[in-house]
Amino acid sequence: MNFLEQLGQAVVDGAWQESPELTKKALEAGSSPHAILGKITSAMDHVGKEWREGNMFIPEVLVAAKAMQASMEVLKPQLTATDQRRRGTIIIGTVQGDLHDIGKSLVGMLLEGAGFKVIDLGVDVPPQKFVEAVKEYHADIVGFSTLLTTTLSFMRDSIRTLEEAGLRGKVKVIVGGAPVTVAYAKSIGADGYAPDAASAVDKVRQMLGIDGINLGH
Repeated sequence: MNFLEQLGQAVVDGAWQESPELTKKALEAGSSPHAILGKITSAMDHVGKEWREGNMFIPEVLVAAKAMQASMEVLKPQLTATDQRRRGTIIIGTVQGDLHDIGKSLVGMLLEGAGFKVIDLGVDVPPQKFVEAVKEYHADIVGFSTLLTTTLSFMRDSIRTLEEAGLRGKVKVIVGGAPVTVAYAKSIGADGYAPDAASAVDKVRQMLGIDGINLGH
């Protein structure tokens, strides 16, 4: 097994202490940064598939994502914006009034692993901050997350603020979180809904017309 294959397996296994060294060895052995990025992306795609099918659990997904991020820290200096061939820029955040972070962060990790550029605005994000980020990063998609029924209204407020800023036609909106339903997503004018983090990656791919099977709604 060459270093590239070992790296892919290390990411799947969540071997975050080994993945940076394997990334260096793969580079030294002549693998291109893009080939390494492709291997990391493929490994995280596999992790997402295994999670959806019930063969992996959240703690295992989190350590796989940690291994992916550790490898990317080595790889990033080797990649130019062109070399990265990012699939798109995604802004994510937990809406105003909600401090829950785990689900949203997991979505971000899986999206990064799938080759997207992810800007995570954190938690308790007011509508205007989403607007500013969409302008700054020229985002393709913005994702709103919440775990509280009491903060659902801020998803609608955030979409309205994008509309008022004249940005709604330039960016797609995906929503998710425990109290969110397909019906609610449609009622507030969201473009997409995902019931979990792995499905969010597939939904984003579908929304951007990229390869991948949509498992969202």
